Amino acid sequence: MAREKEKLTAVAVRNMSRPGLYGDGDGLYLQVTESKAKTWIFRFMLAGKRRDMGLGPAGDRNVTLAEARDKAAEARKLVRDGIDPIEARKAAKLAARAEKAKAMTFKESAEAYIKAHEAGWQNAKHAAQWTSTLTTYVFPIMGELPVSAINTGLVMKVLEPIWVTKTETASRVRGRIESVLDWATVRHYRAGENPARWKGHLDHLLPAKARVQKAGHHAALPYDQIGDFMAVLRRQGGISARALEFAILTATRTGEVIGATWDEIDLGKRQWTVPAERMKAGKEHRVPLSEPALAILIEMEKIRGEGDFVFPGGKARRSLSNMALLTTLRRMKRTDVTAHGFRSTFRDWAAEQTSFAHEVAEMALAHTVSDKVEAAYRRGDLLGKRIAIMAAWGAYCSKT
Repeated sequence: MAREKEKLTAVAVRNMSRPGLYGDGDGLYLQVTESKAKTWIFRFMLAGKRRDMGLGPAGDRNVTLAEARDKAAEARKLVRDGIDPIEARKAAKLAARAEKAKAMTFKESAEAYIKAHEAGWQNAKHAAQWTSTLTTYVFPIMGELPVSAINTGLVMKVLEPIWVTKTETASRVRGRIESVLDWATVRHYRAGENPARWKGHLDHLLPAKARVQKAGHHAALPYDQIGDFMAVLRRQGGISARALEFAILTATRTGEVIGATWDEIDLGKRQWTVPAERMKAGKEHRVPLSEPALAILIEMEKIRGEGDFVFPGGKARRSLSNMALLTTLRRMKRTDVTAHGFRSTFRDWAAEQTSFAHEVAEMALAHTVSDKVEAAYRRGDLLGKRIAIMAAWGAYCSKT
């Protein structure tokens, strides 16, 4: 004879007040305690032992009769497969707790990233800058969200308001978000593509940094005007003008040029080696010298005095001042560009007018690149390519 099923009704469950155990069928019971509290119990036999599994408090605002029957049916299926539903539920709860413990917010990931890397940074100021920019621009929008939930929409919500007005800062923020998300991926806190990646992703959604800076601040000269500019610059007299010309031809920074000493120059190898302590990234940088750049050094060697500096200042044994190159631009009435902006001019030219790989141009600018490319550079593979790109740049700068 088949067992009776679904003997209880919702009305009966609601009105039941006498203490006892009331069966609905197939192991589902409504338990009423002396204090009139009502709970659901699923009773089953497994491996010759009887067990009672609680299914939650009963009532319209708790576990309804229909919900209790569904829960009992799920547990019954497990019993038929030889699985203890009580132990299965415990395992599921433990797994959920473990998953929750493993989950990290973006802020927690960023703090962990900074802690892991700050020992390798040159000074405490760098770590402070990381914390400051993330606290100001990123954490208010996605700091408390799981790092696994960060998507392109959230990254754009951070960047769009500042991309045009604070372009340099926005670019650094983007790079820092990308680094944190890469760290989280390697640590298995998230999976999938990095939504803060620039090349092939955000470059389709935001204008290039150099373009925005030109439109907003006129810091860089468009590359198609560099030939005419250099022709005017070559007519300028003085060591500062030659230093600016040399900086443009080598795509180097002002500080690197005005601090250049003759022991860094190898005219025979046509190479300038900037030591690590004078480089922003803290790594030695070899600069191939194009014909125009080499010609400037030969010209400076002819007037070389007792000092060590390639571009000496007005006082004996002193370098040019940090303002010397900017002063030259002002003398030329070119207040629309800066000395540093010519690095952007070079980068735009390389990207839009040549077929040189991205990494070659980045290495020419002494930007940090991947470990794989860095290893190739140390073997000398990229130096040959950089000789070619600097020669091409020198030739392009000579055209009018």
